Amino acid sequence: MFTETEYAALLVRLAELGDEKYRAFNESLMPGTTGTYGVRVPVLRAIAKEIAKADAEGFLAAARDDTHEERMLQGLVIASMRCTEAARVEWLRIFIPKIDNWAVCDVICGSLKTAAKNREAYWAFLAPYLASEREFEVRFAVVLLLSQFIAEEWIDTVLAALAGVSHEGYYVKMAVAWAISACFVKFREKTLPLLESSTLDDFTANKAIQKCCESFRVSEADKALLRGLKRRQE
Repeated sequence: MFTETEYAALLVRLAELGDEKYRAFNESLMPGTTGTYGVRVPVLRAIAKEIAKADAEGFLAAARDDTHEERMLQGLVIASMRCTEAARVEWLRIFIPKIDNWAVCDVICGSLKTAAKNREAYWAFLAPYLASEREFEVRFAVVLLLSQFIAEEWIDTVLAALAGVSHEGYYVKMAVAWAISACFVKFREKTLPLLESSTLDDFTANKAIQKCCESFRVSEADKALLRGLKRRQE
């Protein structure tokens, strides 16, 4: 087991690795998030790999949620630990309610590389979160789709799921817009009808168009087409 002494040493290490300027900058990007050490993500990844090799389950059993870095480490350990996918999913069930900002959500979703190899199982797992009342649970599901599911055999399912998200949270809407723009880059013909339809709310549709227009992978002709689809907002 991960002992109290080991955990205390980990916290000391995080404090020593923290950068005050980065801490202040990071907190400014995550409204409402406080109690951070200011440790950069690549450093946390390296620590998480050490923990995952040494005693992943012991750490997860002992881990606390007092700081941003402690929550981030939990997600990174879950993503990198050696275990069955069924076990990983169960650890994720415990972890997901702890997500309280976009950074933890997005970094962990991007780290769950095994989901791309087990999409059927992960779809069954994440689908209920798309209808959650909790903002970051929905964002987790959307960003996992964005990170690991945009593939030929899944694009129809992904687009239907994105079109069906109805949560009013800002971080959900931004994630849906981001995901739709990523779908447009890879599967233009399948994604364009969604942007042309009235399915999406005005904010999400306009943000998706904006993100497409910011991409160097979208042609100038398509950017002009998409700008013509922008909606007037009151």
